[in-house]
Amino acid sequence: MKHPVTEPSRPTPHEDDFALLVGVLPAPLQTAVRQLPEAELLEVVMDLGRPPEARLVGRVARLSDVPVEAESLQAVLSRVGELGGDNRAGIERTLHRVSAIRNRQGRVVGLTLRVGRAIHGTIDMLRDLVDSGKNLLLLGRPGVGKTTKLREVARVLADALGKRVMVVDTSNEIGGDGDIPHRGIGGARRMQVSRPDRQHDVMIEAVENHMPEAIIVDEIGTSAEAAAARTIAERGVQLVATAHGNTLENLVLNPTLSDLVGGLQTVTLSDEEARRRRTQKTVTERRGTPTFDIVVEMVGREEVRVHRDTGAAVDRLLTGAEVGGERRTQQGDTVRVEAAPEVVVATPPGGHVPRGTPALGAPRPGPTRIAAHAVSRELLERVLRDLPVEAVVVGRPENAELVLTLRSRANSPRLRRAAERGGARVVALKRNSSTEIRRALRTEFHLLEGVDPNDVRDAVAEVEAAIQRVLTDGDSIPLSPRPSRIRKVQHTLVVRNHLEAVSVGSEPLRHLVIYPMGAGMAEVPDLLHAQPDEEAPDDEHDDDDAGLDDDGEVPHEAGEPPLSFT
Repeated sequence: MKHPVTEPSRPTPHEDDFALLVGVLPAPLQTAVRQLPEAELLEVVMDLGRPPEARLVGRVARLSDVPVEAESLQAVLSRVGELGGDNRAGIERTLHRVSAIRNRQGRVVGLTLRVGRAIHGTIDMLRDLVDSGKNLLLLGRPGVGKTTKLREVARVLADALGKRVMVVDTSNEIGGDGDIPHRGIGGARRMQVSRPDRQHDVMIEAVENHMPEAIIVDEIGTSAEAAAARTIAERGVQLVATAHGNTLENLVLNPTLSDLVGGLQTVTLSDEEARRRRTQKTVTERRGTPTFDIVVEMVGREEVRVHRDTGAAVDRLLTGAEVGGERRTQQGDTVRVEAAPEVVVATPPGGHVPRGTPALGAPRPGPTRIAAHAVSRELLERVLRDLPVEAVVVGRPENAELVLTLRSRANSPRLRRAAERGGARVVALKRNSSTEIRRALRTEFHLLEGVDPNDVRDAVAEVEAAIQRVLTDGDSIPLSPRPSRIRKVQHTLVVRNHLEAVSVGSEPLRHLVIYPMGAGMAEVPDLLHAQPDEEAPDDEHDDDDAGLDDDGEVPHEAGEPPLSFT
């Protein structure tokens, strides 16, 4: 005989969900978890042989001093759904996630119980982007709230905008565990994925079989899923998704997912085009139209950076310009929007270089950032301590202004891409020795034995200003008379900027004349004959050889790739 049960007052949905999560824990841990602030709890961690912990916002709390036993782990697993191929399970009709850690024999030795929450209003600062109907990609580190926002996007699209929405739910994180989706996605429909490697198939199936107006996808992470996302976008279905990566730059550098933002390709420019763009002849450009019109970088739970035009942002990133982005923050019900900072648009083909743009090879303010690629960092730091220069050694080539590498590694595609991205100059060395490193650095920093440093600085400043005028106005510019060794330094900077120069006159009035690439010697005939050039053979040879051994560069045989580039 069954005794009548008095139905308790129904708790709020959020309290109900949290109680279900607490209920799967062993009894001693349930009491400890209930004493914690519910709103701050992120996850409960149980590792075999270690005390259980609760991870909250900004801190970690120990739940018990008694180590976790295998029986406790199995007790939790018996109260949740079956673990899938991704070692995840859930609690039916909740958003909580239970993830397992296995040993080499396949036995579970650890559990992470992640608290899932459906929070209304979490996309208030993105509402205009969702309403726009454009494809939207969310980026951010784990735990920053991407899935929570994605769930709210599904609800808003279905309930507030009345669209036919389909959620592709690989790990049941968006719609919760069980066959009936969680109320957090509103009226959106949900397609579960049997195995993680079938997500791309289900994405296409959703479009072909169910006629959605919008599709929600969590964690695009493979090339097949990226291709499926492009297919969906090309069919006119609004796509809102998340992807691995913290920033737009991370995504561009990811060869698997870069197609989401247009993809990359390497192109070779003509001499004229390289001069106009003021880059090397081989550059990296965006290959096509981005799959996602808008990219949102999630800096924190209440702060995002929005790139409204993904293609333009990627183009600026590849040219080394400031990427920009619109900063948005949310405090309670208040959303603050800071307009994107003004960015410098890359010089279009055939266009003129804007005034004020520094010449390539010109020193930048602050210490010069140097990276060692296939070269001993210890030797580099030792040499720098002996030279009167302001420089710091950085770990990654893309963060450097100058990269030292070996001749055998100078043509590495990865190194070239990193150098192009950061606008770094790469100098190749014959061998990994302090002598080679010292010689290269003395050349790069214009350190000349027996020459007053002030004279070198004046000559460098003069040639930089002249290069800027030639690039901007296309005029030939004569420089002041300088000694031969200083003229070599000036000539090196001219060559780096895809211009031409000739030495004119005789000592002590011998000087350089800079003119645009391809203008020809005919443009300066008067200068060439204005003064007798008594020492032309020797000095002209010195100037023409700027960039070789005596000028700090490594010579290479005909047909070999260049050993230094900007």
